[in-house]
Amino acid sequence: MRKIVPLLSLCVLSALAAAQVPKSNHVVVVVEENHSYSSVIGNSSMPFFNSLASHNVLFTQYYANTHPSIGNYFMMTTGQIITNNDSFTGTVTQDNIVRHMLTAGKTWRSYAESLPSVGYTGGNTGAYVSRHNPFSFFSDVRNSSVEKLNLVPFTRFAADLQNNALPDFSYIIPNVSHDAHNGTLAAADNWLKANITPLLSNKQFQQDGILIVVFDESVDTDTAHGGGHIATLMAGPGLKKAYRSGKLYQHNNLLRTVMDALGMRTYPGSAATAVDMTDGFIGLASSSACTAASVGVTVCSPAAGSTMSSPVRVTAAAESTVAITAMRIYVDNVSVYFTKSASLDTSIAVKPGGHHVVVQAWDSRGAIYKNARTITVQ
Repeated sequence: MRKIVPLLSLCVLSALAAAQVPKSNHVVVVVEENHSYSSVIGNSSMPFFNSLASHNVLFTQYYANTHPSIGNYFMMTTGQIITNNDSFTGTVTQDNIVRHMLTAGKTWRSYAESLPSVGYTGGNTGAYVSRHNPFSFFSDVRNSSVEKLNLVPFTRFAADLQNNALPDFSYIIPNVSHDAHNGTLAAADNWLKANITPLLSNKQFQQDGILIVVFDESVDTDTAHGGGHIATLMAGPGLKKAYRSGKLYQHNNLLRTVMDALGMRTYPGSAATAVDMTDGFIGLASSSACTAASVGVTVCSPAAGSTMSSPVRVTAAAESTVAITAMRIYVDNVSVYFTKSASLDTSIAVKPGGHHVVVQAWDSRGAIYKNARTITVQ
């Protein structure tokens, strides 16, 4: 009788199966205000945000860098706190993301709700507050008649989205009535639902888009890691579904991740040494080789629960106390690939929809080893 050894858990190989930040032509960051993780996650007043968090990637150990707001906005865009004075009106000459985007030939816009006019770099007016718009302080913007034009009222976002004219990088700033600063969490959630739902259904965004919704800081009494525990989520075709990351991240990690997604390789401030938020992304093996981590079948790609396009790359390896004689791939219980080898690296055509993939191996004694996972093909 043949011995069957099921190995259904994915072995995480730090070098061979490391997730990568996929390149994106449409990275969108939306910043909310001044609420703790515990006041947002699970709150019935924010059904849209919590639905996004439960169906996409939620970072459960994300912390702001400082109090009050302005230092966090600068950390997201310069890799430095710059100042903790919310009344700051000076010009920031330090290195920043705009400088690197210009060098790399990337396009950007800051979509600020209630901004009084295109190119406005002045102070607070109405429901618009300048401290939430870090781009308006940068010398690279203030001193350029061209770059100033990228400071636009949020009304421009719907038009750009409808015309498939979004820039490479979009920074979205709701006004203080809609970012939960002065208004309620329910008002912020309704605003997100009304304005972000069209983005998620946009065909260009669905190709390679990355959406990040992040709170700038927690409540003042929460000073953990500087600025307290906050809710942050990511969504997009290259991100995992229904995934919770437990790794410690802060705004400088977000900046590094955004810049890597845009294809840049130089970074301002602490983003240069920050790690990417890679565990939220669907990963392929970083090498064509896949090595068995233990007796049984190790699958390096695709990741369990991942969403991808066809053809699907499958890399796997098998190990036994005696020689592995063959390996086979099954998709929905149908054999689609066979090799007389102890490893495989192949791409298989798979129709759109949910699928059950099994990689199976046999050794010279007739023992069978399996590794299974469910994937979704776009």
